[in-house]
Amino acid sequence: MSQEATVHVLHNPSRDFTALPPRRGAPEAAPRGVAPLDLIVALRRSGTDGLHMTAFRPGERGPRTRIHHAYLTASVTSVLRTAGRLRTTWRDLFVRHQPVDADGTAIAGFPLAEAADLTPHSAVAELLTAELAREGQYLLDRLLAGENHEVKEFRSYLLGVLGGEEGLRISFDSDLHLPWPMLAVERPDDRHPFAGFLGYRHQVEQTGASYPMIQGEMARRRLPAASLNTDVSLAHVGRAPQVRKLLEERATLTVRAQSATLLSALAEAVVDDDIMYFWCHGRFVDNGSQHHHLAVKLSDERCIDADLVLRERTRYQGSPDAVFRPFVLLNACHTGQAAASPELEHLGKALVDMGACGVLGSQIEIPQCFAAEYAYAFLDLYLGSGLTAGEITMALVHRFAREFANPLALTYSLHCGIDSRMEATR
Repeated sequence: MSQEATVHVLHNPSRDFTALPPRRGAPEAAPRGVAPLDLIVALRRSGTDGLHMTAFRPGERGPRTRIHHAYLTASVTSVLRTAGRLRTTWRDLFVRHQPVDADGTAIAGFPLAEAADLTPHSAVAELLTAELAREGQYLLDRLLAGENHEVKEFRSYLLGVLGGEEGLRISFDSDLHLPWPMLAVERPDDRHPFAGFLGYRHQVEQTGASYPMIQGEMARRRLPAASLNTDVSLAHVGRAPQVRKLLEERATLTVRAQSATLLSALAEAVVDDDIMYFWCHGRFVDNGSQHHHLAVKLSDERCIDADLVLRERTRYQGSPDAVFRPFVLLNACHTGQAAASPELEHLGKALVDMGACGVLGSQIEIPQCFAAEYAYAFLDLYLGSGLTAGEITMALVHRFAREFANPLALTYSLHCGIDSRMEATR
């Protein structure tokens, strides 16, 4: 007996044969198979110290007057200050947590920074995570504070979406690089202290870079190309040896331990890395003014910052023969954090501006044992599961919470790259 097959059409199957190719220089279309975003939030500077915010869900009808928007009463200065406070609280309250004895004297050591698995300290970790959630809610409340009609209506809409259904794909297109995954909505119930964090509830990325660069085609190959850009003193920390072995087994690996080698590679027109992994130290360095900017260091003393990346690659902007589109995992302290001033270049943004398909880095200083564990978990999935970076970052927040009672996966934030994935072959 004949039976009709059930077919679920995801795309117009004839479009690929009837549509003209995009104009040269036109904005890049979303790759086939990439789902549309569920929410786009734009945060822009307005005037000297003001902020304007818009939010919309693609395909959803907004108010009849215009899309959801508000000129916020919060200032740029106050929001950045509160964001800095949130990062510092994570560092001081959690990473540098010190237990005390019966007399209230601090016990030596930082137990929450000495292992990735915090289940032996789960009661303390849960209490501190709940406190961090309150801090994340405080920053979101400060950002959306205000009692005029426009702000109240916008706040009601945005919090309703963020605190409603879970698993949304959200892009924060923002002039301010905030620790979005670490922000939190009021907990909808008392399931667990992770329930309100945006990075637990949703896939989240920060955007705000320039249009994608025009780039040449990369050669087809059986294995992806990966690079390990590292400080050799970290070679045996935690699961670092297993991370290197993983890259050697699943990719064609190039190891760079000196800044000269990395800068020489960046100076080439074609940087043929699918994954660019940094396992090194990150720190803020003095740039000769009152501000500091982020740099990473390999095995030598040279600091590699955004300006060095731009110096080596800006010459290739607009060149159809140049290639630079790795997914970059900056596994060094503070590398998910922007510069202290908008006038200073941000390392992650510079990499994206030059063509990287996404950058993942931590908003705070991270214990090395956790950083190595996170890198192994992320790269294992990115190289073997076919999941996107957005799916993986959210999944790892859940995994580390469930298995290790550890919230530090929330500190890893995506700068672009929510749709980045490793194809099996190309």
